[in-house]
Amino acid sequence: MKHIFIINPTAGKSDSRQRIYDMADRLREKHDLDVQCILTKRQGHAIELTRQLCQTGEELRFYACGGDGTINEVANGIIGYDNTAMTCIPIGTGNDFLRNFGQDAIKFQDAENLWNGPQFPIDAIDVNGRIALTIACSGLDARVAEDVHKYSESPLLAGKGSYVFSLIVNFLFRPLATHWTVEVDGQRMENDYILISACNGRYYGGGFMPMPEAKMDDGVLNTLLVTKVGKLEFARFVNSYSKGDYHKMSHVATACTPKVIRICSDQPNIVTCLDGESFHNSEVTIRLSEQRVNFFGPVGCSCNRTARG
Repeated sequence: MKHIFIINPTAGKSDSRQRIYDMADRLREKHDLDVQCILTKRQGHAIELTRQLCQTGEELRFYACGGDGTINEVANGIIGYDNTAMTCIPIGTGNDFLRNFGQDAIKFQDAENLWNGPQFPIDAIDVNGRIALTIACSGLDARVAEDVHKYSESPLLAGKGSYVFSLIVNFLFRPLATHWTVEVDGQRMENDYILISACNGRYYGGGFMPMPEAKMDDGVLNTLLVTKVGKLEFARFVNSYSKGDYHKMSHVATACTPKVIRICSDQPNIVTCLDGESFHNSEVTIRLSEQRVNFFGPVGCSCNRTARG
C-alpha cells in the first residue's frame, strides 16, 4: 500500500510544508511505509493527480493536506475507485469538514493517528457532475462564500470572521433574493429565493450549521429552501440559521429530504458553492451521488459526532 500526501502549499496563513514532510518521514522510518509527498500547483490539480494515481490499480491511501477545497478536490479524484481511500490533515483556515468529527477533529493533525485507521464510506453530493462532501449551496450563502477569499487574508478576519464580514457586505449592498424556477423531485416552484442549501455534512462558512440533523453516511440529502424576506427580518434569521434553528423561521424556511433538486434561471448568474469552491451556471442539478467516498480516520472517530436529532 502507498501513502500519498497531497499538499496544497498555499493553504492556511503559514507554510506548513516542512511539518508535513517531517510527518511523512516519521511514518516511513517508524512503520516502514511506502510514503510520497506531492505538491499541488493550481486549482484542480489535486483532482488530476489523484485520479491518475487511482487508475494504476494500486492500493492507495491519500492524505489531503490543506483546507476544505483540497479535501474536495481529492474526493473528486478518488470517488468510484475501490482501491483508494482518503483522509485529511488540516492546514487550511476554516476546516469545516473536520468539525463534523467533533472532539476527534484534533486527532487528524497527526498522521500517526491516521495511517492504519479504519476505513468507512461517506456519502457525496453530485452537483452538475462534480461532488461535494459537506454542503452544496446556491444563492446568498454561495455568493458570500465566493467573496470570502477577498477578506480572509486579513488577520482580523480569520475563520468565521471573514465569512461574517462577507455576509454583512452582501447583506448591505446586494439584493438578498434571486428569482428562480426550482424543481424538488419534479414539483415545480417559481419564487424569489435567498438560498438553497443541500447538506450531507453540517458545517460551512467557518462554523455555520444550517441542518444539524444531516448525517454523512445515511443516504439522505437534508435540504433547506429559504424564500425572500425583508432585510430586517433576514438579519434576525441569520443567527438562528447559523445554529441550525431554521424551524424558528418556518414561514420562509422549508426543510426537506429530496432525491433531486433543479434550479433554473433566465440568466447565467446562479452562484453555487461546493465545500467552499464556487462556480456560475444558469441551471444547477443537485442529487445524492450514486458513488461514495472511501474515508479513513482515527480509531473510534465518527463523521456524525456532532449530529443532532
